[in-house]
Amino acid sequence: MEHILLYDTTLRDGMQREGMSLSVGEQLQVAMRLAGVGMDVVEAGFPSSNPKDSELFDLLEAQNLGDTRIAAFGMTRRRDTAPGDDPSLRIMVETFAPVSTIVGKTWDLHLKKVTKVSREENLKMIGDSVAFLLAEGKDVFYDAEHFFDAYQEHPEYAIECLRTAHGNGASWVILCDTNGATMPADVLRITGEIRLAIPDAAIGIHTHNDAECAVANSLVAVEQGARQVQGTINGWGERCGNANLISIAPSLALKMGFDVLRPGGLEELTKLSHWAAETANLPPDPWAPYVGSNAFAHKGGMHVAGMVSDPRTFEHIDPSVVGNERGMKVSELSGRHVVLERAREAGIDVEADADLAPRILARIKELEHQGYHFEVADASFTILLEREAGVHEPVFVLESFRVITERNETGHVITEATVRVHLNGERLVATAEGNGPVNALDKALREALGGRVPEIDRISLINFKVRILDEGHGTEATTRVLIDSTDGTSTWSTMGVDQNVIAAAWDALVDSFDYGVRRAPAPSGTTTA
Repeated sequence: MEHILLYDTTLRDGMQREGMSLSVGEQLQVAMRLAGVGMDVVEAGFPSSNPKDSELFDLLEAQNLGDTRIAAFGMTRRRDTAPGDDPSLRIMVETFAPVSTIVGKTWDLHLKKVTKVSREENLKMIGDSVAFLLAEGKDVFYDAEHFFDAYQEHPEYAIECLRTAHGNGASWVILCDTNGATMPADVLRITGEIRLAIPDAAIGIHTHNDAECAVANSLVAVEQGARQVQGTINGWGERCGNANLISIAPSLALKMGFDVLRPGGLEELTKLSHWAAETANLPPDPWAPYVGSNAFAHKGGMHVAGMVSDPRTFEHIDPSVVGNERGMKVSELSGRHVVLERAREAGIDVEADADLAPRILARIKELEHQGYHFEVADASFTILLEREAGVHEPVFVLESFRVITERNETGHVITEATVRVHLNGERLVATAEGNGPVNALDKALREALGGRVPEIDRISLINFKVRILDEGHGTEATTRVLIDSTDGTSTWSTMGVDQNVIAAAWDALVDSFDYGVRRAPAPSGTTTA
């Protein structure tokens, strides 16, 4: 099986996404996670651009990265400057990174409007830079900036730029769709023509997503002989982003038969994608191909029936291959098959009660009419199943809660919550302050149950969403609250709906704790009857 070299540029190109900023420690974690799945090359940044990138290289030098190589990124030498005197090239040489990736101009438009150098001088800048880095012991990759735009205007000169880099020792020449607007048919054609024009050159592809073709363009380039693919985690990058390696890797392996990553690396993709998003303080994309929570979600009754019969009816791969899982979404469109499948997952014997499935469906329709949306609240639906089946055993029972919000003379707003609950026949009362009603209720409930329900300490709320359902009713509108929670291993979602936003939040909060506590693993050393 032929190997495709995957080159990750999240730590440089990915960081150019608007609002994206990671600390040096977080960048180091990203590099280590990429090495863990078997990424061939990780571009650690532009060491001459800022102190943070320089520090990252120093930290990476001390790490065990396995077979993953680190690349330093830079540009061809400055005009009228010898490569040994160019500060950017000197810094690249001084880093431990075995790979030096340099970007050079290829398009006449940039020579005239940006660098203001002649064609001849540009070729010398490319050749001198590659030769210098090679002589310093670096493996040199040449990124041909705006290659496809250049080729379509002046193919002979664009090819000459590649030949110059290759002839001076670049081990790879990478065709860059820098503006991200080249169509797949053109990438397919041009990559094939380059393979014929420079048959002994190793070719890579680097695409951007401005026309939403970055993944497709990367794959068709591979079809035409490219054997290196550059991209980023989750497609992060400037403007509309870069090619998404999280999608490209499984497509290359599962659809096209190439070897990528280390053995087992594909199974880590979902975790990697979600972890990276959380690290960057971004919500994981539920609709992301392969790794999104909805990538293998089935809602319509016919689809679910097909899935029960044979998953191949509506799934293009087994979701476990990429570390994802199948989901049966519940809504007013769902049929008996959805209820049966979800009940089985929850350990409920629906077949023992012929009326249970119709009763659940009727209850779903009633609640969704009120504003519930169970397809995004998996945990609340499981609890609904248990309640309708008569097997739900709540962790605690509410007596009452109260929330007081006041603003003092300094303008500071204080929220205080008091909860009264019953646990195993004991009445518990606790009061806590928070930065809002939900936070105060969360703290008060933890205070009341703390010590008696140790599992609650592992549960944390990671997202809180409020949606007004019937805006025409103004302040009397119904409110839907969605809470995402985690125990560090798995995540779940719960929901509450009420005209009172605090009541809706309380219902979602209670479901979250109830679900998380009852599914926590038994403490070490305990036994069950």
